[in-house]
Amino acid sequence: MSLSQVTADEALKRLSEFDAVLDVRSPGEFALDRMPGALNWPVLDDAERARVGTLHVQTGAFEARRIGAALVARNIAMHVEQHAQGWPKAFAPLVYCWRGGSRSGAMAHVLAQIGFRVHLVSGGYKALRAALVRQINTLVPPLTFRVICGPTGSGKSRLLHALQAQGAQVLDLEMLAAHRGSVLGALQDESQPSQKHFETRLWAVLRNLEPGLPVFIESESKRIGKLQVPVALLERMHASSCMRLEATVQHRVRILLDDYAALTRDPAELLSRLESLTELRGKPTVARWRGLVEAGDFPSLVEELLAQHYDPSYGRSMAQHYRDLMTSPTWQVDDASPAGFVQLAARILAQV
Repeated sequence: MSLSQVTADEALKRLSEFDAVLDVRSPGEFALDRMPGALNWPVLDDAERARVGTLHVQTGAFEARRIGAALVARNIAMHVEQHAQGWPKAFAPLVYCWRGGSRSGAMAHVLAQIGFRVHLVSGGYKALRAALVRQINTLVPPLTFRVICGPTGSGKSRLLHALQAQGAQVLDLEMLAAHRGSVLGALQDESQPSQKHFETRLWAVLRNLEPGLPVFIESESKRIGKLQVPVALLERMHASSCMRLEATVQHRVRILLDDYAALTRDPAELLSRLESLTELRGKPTVARWRGLVEAGDFPSLVEELLAQHYDPSYGRSMAQHYRDLMTSPTWQVDDASPAGFVQLAARILAQV
């Protein structure tokens, strides 16, 4: 039998060394957040967990444990039969549940009895989560950020992707948050992760960044959709060097129409999102925008949104958080095509 307990900090440090990371919590718990690469091997599904919890309240701990033990035993057997048959004896999984208690203990015990080299996380997911948040706060300060600033539609995300494709270090917060960062920025084919899972995704990138090399990041507000950027990261961004991206209105309109093509094909969804601006921009303005949507005049809509909504908000935010922006290096977007951003990224990297 080979069963050892590891602290949350050690588990996170060695995460890539384990042959598998087994999260034995229920699917509902797993969906909200889990460690990078974790597999969900629930010893109780959501309905079973609720049933055992109800029994604990109604009939007491003994009866809840009696029913729960049978359910756990069947589920562990199912996982072993379906997923562990090809594991060699030296296989070394990491196992955790909510608090490192009976659920992960039962799974770890059975796997260890078989002969696998099992590692059990002390304190479970709660300890892992606390360690991960601490590590975000220590991973951020040593990094050298280059903050890409520019008004909406100037191609910041496109430049970020072009830089990454050419080998630069990139922290793409909008990708991690599954949101483009504006009132129209919700993705139609992907929901945002929970706040906890956003931070887990962020940690997974931060831990692999090299402090001695620049990290390109897009300027963001403190919220990306429903998610909050961790304070330590936001403060580090505000204190970092900026680079300004400038583009003509025509280029910006083209970029936004490309990026939001799905919304122009779904006017009802676009109108719904524009309605959320009523309190901020007023009923007459939003009514005019609604008319442009109904007429299919999306270029005019985008121009008005830039002039009356995005640019004023951007100017105030940049003046408040990036005081040296106007004296920062400026890069002009002369070509809004993918090839144009590839060339722009190459010029930037040649001067870093």
